[in-house]
Amino acid sequence: MIQVTDREIESRLRLDNPWWQAGAGVDAEFRDLPRRAYLAAFDRLVRDAEVRRSVVLLGPRRVGKTILVYHTIQSLLDDARVIGRDILYVSLETPIYTGLSLESLVQRFQKLFDRPAGTTLYVFFDEIQYLREWEAHLKSLVDTYRHIRFIATGSAAAALRAKSVESGAGRFTEFRLPPLTFAEYLRFISREDELIREIDDPAGVAFAARDVHALNAEFVNYLNFGGFPEAVFSERVQANPRRYIKSDIIDKVLLRDLPSLYGISDIQELNSLFNTLAYNTGRELGLEDLSRTSHVAKNTLIRYLEYLEAAFLIRRVRRVDADAKRFQRMTTFKVYLTNPAMRAALFGPVDESHEATGQLAETAVFSQWMHNTSYLDSLHYARWKKGEVDLVSLDPARQKPRFAVEVKWSDRAADDPREVKGLVEFAKAHKLARRPLVTTLTRSETKTVDGVEIDFTPCSLHCYTVGKNTLERRR
Repeated sequence: MIQVTDREIESRLRLDNPWWQAGAGVDAEFRDLPRRAYLAAFDRLVRDAEVRRSVVLLGPRRVGKTILVYHTIQSLLDDARVIGRDILYVSLETPIYTGLSLESLVQRFQKLFDRPAGTTLYVFFDEIQYLREWEAHLKSLVDTYRHIRFIATGSAAAALRAKSVESGAGRFTEFRLPPLTFAEYLRFISREDELIREIDDPAGVAFAARDVHALNAEFVNYLNFGGFPEAVFSERVQANPRRYIKSDIIDKVLLRDLPSLYGISDIQELNSLFNTLAYNTGRELGLEDLSRTSHVAKNTLIRYLEYLEAAFLIRRVRRVDADAKRFQRMTTFKVYLTNPAMRAALFGPVDESHEATGQLAETAVFSQWMHNTSYLDSLHYARWKKGEVDLVSLDPARQKPRFAVEVKWSDRAADDPREVKGLVEFAKAHKLARRPLVTTLTRSETKTVDGVEIDFTPCSLHCYTVGKNTLERRR
């Protein structure tokens, strides 16, 4: 049997690391792509050598993890203190590296260039989940090579997150990269300044729509394909999101990643469950009904929900009652897709008047909060005998409501008090930190409804504002 030679491995390493050549950098096709708003925060973490930890970049498929790595490498190369031969990039998805240990790759890199003692080196392992027992190997490298900063990426978030917690023993720092926010989407298509303007507000910077109808049109595009950077720039993908998003993103997780990680034998059962969840994104679900509808046994269903959530495909949200108290057993809950575009890929695109657009608008509002993990964990929905509220944030320390949002994709609520009856009742019962908010289709105003001041704002503008403010805090 013929084996891969050392020369072939070295040749591939040189191909994947063009910056080893004097004067070269990251390939222009990657270097010239728009930067994610996460770049500055990730770059700081990569450079922080004070704490001996590896950085593990987690996120769903196709949200730009590899591009973020390339942009970080270019940032390092732009620093006069770092040269190209201080940086190693390896994609473990590449067949030629199959069977090679992480340490053997690091040793090859060191032998190639023999950098002076004390030089800080940067090693990037892309798609690390393809290496069995990766977490033990990475921990050993962090302990052994104190002058090297190790960075790993992976899409199979379930295994990555679980294993990094169990086996990292304080050696890993997680960095999550969610899908694009609506604010990032507008910046990527160069329409942010055209559609949004800053306005003065007593609480700080606020935003207004220059043309709410044009903003809504782009918001609908965002619902259909805007969460994935590659889809934003490809008319081919936009014309057929089912082929790209479903086959290349959803199916690879459902049919390959999760079954291989967890030994799932009935792939069709898992697929059926995800289709049911995607169709009902933003709606309250019960375990009994979900088990019956998806034809999955309840115990299996609970496991599958955990797997899908760990893989960044869905997010479950717990219910509270009128007193903002949690229920001891989570028998009913809401499920949101982490990216509304996944529903369009499965069941077809929507337009402004489609019956599912309201669901997807609520899903988009929720998904903007995925970029702020402290707030994300605080989000619930409220439902009681006579009312409900779509999103309620509980203060982590006091477990008291701090804000409440009712998501609408129409202007009716601004004129009909019955549309916001539950929100008014909830606001009267609790001392909220800010005025309750109702999203609309086009209306922007503050009104008093039954003695409660309520902010009404277009859903598209609210999504922009949440995403923009969250990302600004990360910078």
